[in-house]
Amino acid sequence: MNYKLNDKVVIITGASSGIGEAMAREYAAMGAKVVLGARQADKLEALTSEIQQRGGKAAWCATDVTKMEDCERLIKCAVENFDGIDILICNAGISMRALFDDLDLSVLHRLMDVNFWGTVYCTKYALPYLQKSKGSLVGISSVAGIHGLPGRTGYSASKFAMTGFLETIRIENLKKGLHVMVACPGFTASNVRFSALTADGTQQGSTPRTEEKMMTPEEVAHIVARGIARRKRLCLMEAEGRATHFLKKFAPALVDKLFYWVMSKEPNSPFK
Repeated sequence: MNYKLNDKVVIITGASSGIGEAMAREYAAMGAKVVLGARQADKLEALTSEIQQRGGKAAWCATDVTKMEDCERLIKCAVENFDGIDILICNAGISMRALFDDLDLSVLHRLMDVNFWGTVYCTKYALPYLQKSKGSLVGISSVAGIHGLPGRTGYSASKFAMTGFLETIRIENLKKGLHVMVACPGFTASNVRFSALTADGTQQGSTPRTEEKMMTPEEVAHIVARGIARRKRLCLMEAEGRATHFLKKFAPALVDKLFYWVMSKEPNSPFK
């Protein structure tokens, strides 16, 4: 199924790896015109060339989402190449792993700059085009954006902020036909954990979890496409996320204990 993506102009941030890269390939194969943003220009250029060689339509723009001017340039790239925007997927993000007690506050700023402000900047410049097309605004959030995730204070805070921002944009545009979706993958086998920041801001360089048991980026891309086609508000992708969303309403203290227990079982857990 193409999930109605044929001929749609889709901007994807964080498109040089992981979920963003999987989205770029899959959505281009579905007939979408994909516009790719990320900091690594060489990877974007190679991915764009690959998509074009397979008969797809793609453009790229080196983008650091923490910079307003880069986000504006990405939106202009889409408009100049494909005359509009139908879908904006704010996927660029970084994670962290450390107790707040030990955390350098610059790490929190970094998480907010990428995960929250990157979403805000791109939305600001894309919104007039999305309103015109009655398109979709998608934020790739996390279960950590539904309930606080211990050892990930900055990550949870940034994803909660993203969710609050997107929900408000949805309400403000109720009469304009804009679709807004918050997508919450579970743990996904991508490089986001390898590049997760530690207490002092350095990358942890390894994952504390078994990759084979996680969702694949391709699975996430497929579920997000289906959610866009159905114009869902909230897209939960696996049992843990759905259980968290349900239990939080009726037994939030139990969710606290479960989250603490699960995260404390990670290898080299920051919990002492």
